[in-house]
Amino acid sequence: MSALYLHVPFCARRCLYCDFPTRAARADDELLVAYARALRLQLAELTSLGLLEGVRTAYLGGGTPSFLGPKTLGSLVATVHRACPALAELSCEANPDSLGDELLAKLADGGVTRVSVGVQSLDDAELAALGRAHGAPQARERLSAAVKSGLLVSCDLMCAIPLQTERSWRATLAGVIDAGVGHVSVYPLQIEESSAFGRRYVHAEAAFNDPDVQAARMLEAEGALGAAGLVRYEVASYARPGEACAHNLAYWTGRPYLGLGTGAAGMLDARGYARLSVVAPQLPKLPANITRVRLTVTSSPRAVALRPRLRDLSCDLEFLTADQALCEDLMLAARTSAGLGAPLLERARERLGARRLDACLGRVLRRGLVTSRPDGALAPTRRGWLQGNELYGELWGLHEGEVLGARC
Repeated sequence: MSALYLHVPFCARRCLYCDFPTRAARADDELLVAYARALRLQLAELTSLGLLEGVRTAYLGGGTPSFLGPKTLGSLVATVHRACPALAELSCEANPDSLGDELLAKLADGGVTRVSVGVQSLDDAELAALGRAHGAPQARERLSAAVKSGLLVSCDLMCAIPLQTERSWRATLAGVIDAGVGHVSVYPLQIEESSAFGRRYVHAEAAFNDPDVQAARMLEAEGALGAAGLVRYEVASYARPGEACAHNLAYWTGRPYLGLGTGAAGMLDARGYARLSVVAPQLPKLPANITRVRLTVTSSPRAVALRPRLRDLSCDLEFLTADQALCEDLMLAARTSAGLGAPLLERARERLGARRLDACLGRVLRRGLVTSRPDGALAPTRRGWLQGNELYGELWGLHEGEVLGARC
């Protein structure tokens, strides 16, 4: 496998829009230390089998990894580096309220290459409406400190959120550009049923989140960031030259990756799954004709901490045939600005049949979702970017049969 994801499910507070596998905790909660220790033990198990020797990128996400503090997070970062000798990129998420100078120095000295700061907005009223723990002045100051640390710096922004106006959105974009960050990810707010927002707006109109508003905000972001030299390289992310996140691209290019921690997702080929089964014998036997396995850790944070061995984890699994995996590769490639390369299309034509594939590609071309490039690639158009679900649905719809599921 070429990529590793570690999920830290703890936060100072749970934001009103959040439906991720996270929980609010106190900074002195002993569970935080025990959970991080469990992840280190799992990394050691994987290392003993050589499963992480090919890992080139790793990402610590959440939740809020920075909430672990300098000592606990520093130990986890050091373990990741020891476990992954070929590691070239190590990213770590942080929130402004827990990204102190000591932690920044610990991350930089420990070999972290990128810090991704959950800014979301640079407007105090909007941040309060989202339930964020930080204010705009602290976000600006911590972004500047991160840039000065020498780390690559990314920040996450949300649009189509309560109280946001066209003017405030432009001010937020200008603020992060002025801070000197090299990477920005922009996400329209998704109101999920299981979140506090989902309960609040289940019977109420959320005009601020209208699809037309989302599209307008995304277009504004593309224009402002592009003018500042940050080019969109996948559906939600913009980067200066040389600062694209290699770990992000691993997700969209079909490379195997492993996820550790509550809620973490992984994607393995048959060989990687067989090797993982040596230390996780509870995993079901690989069904016939399966070439790809998607697995998500369902053990709670406390269960991970109390029973840290990989053999004790609970998981949800999906088993994909070669055709289903190829359709997934087509769909994921469509999330990138590079689009569907000629080699991928040729492989799909051979595997799925030229008639079947070309009929699908003809539909998305006629609807203006993709455009042909001189090198034979098909790249998403602006319409295909803004109406991505239409494009992804067409490509995924090429597969036949149901995806097999299992639980252990």
